[in-house]
Amino acid sequence: MKKEIANKKEAWLHAVRLRTLPLALASIFAGSILASYYQVFRWEIVILASLTTVFLQILSNLSNDYGDSIHGADSEDRSGPVRAVQSGVITLAEMKRAMYLFGMLSFISGISLIYLALNDWLLFTVFLILGLLAIWAAISYTSGSNPYGYAGLGDLSVFLFFGILGVA
Repeated sequence: MKKEIANKKEAWLHAVRLRTLPLALASIFAGSILASYYQVFRWEIVILASLTTVFLQILSNLSNDYGDSIHGADSEDRSGPVRAVQSGVITLAEMKRAMYLFGMLSFISGISLIYLALNDWLLFTVFLILGLLAIWAAISYTSGSNPYGYAGLGDLSVFLFFGILGVA
């Protein structure tokens, strides 16, 4: 029997999926260890990188809830926990607004991060493009007209954006 979601606060906590956040931060901690080893560690970079990663993970989680709902993956016979939109406690419009909020937070913290971390405009531009791709990837996993998550490319995306790019 599936546990029902009782109220909006509980629904948002389910949608954010707090249990996914520590794993999302693993790449930041790995990058911080490397930075410390090479004696270039800076707390402000770690904080901004952590915020950006958490915002991207939450964006991905919200987008997954939204996308699975609009594509029919979160039907009544779905196994696993009830999702926030599926429960009816959070509307598609509310979820979309939350996605916009976390997309903007990801962008603002990400651009602040690369501005502080990089002194080279070419690198700044490269990482800005990669950051925009990360936001796109977080949203497009199960949302949009052609979600790559349903094509079996989710693991590759996680490896690239929360692995290689996260450590870089």
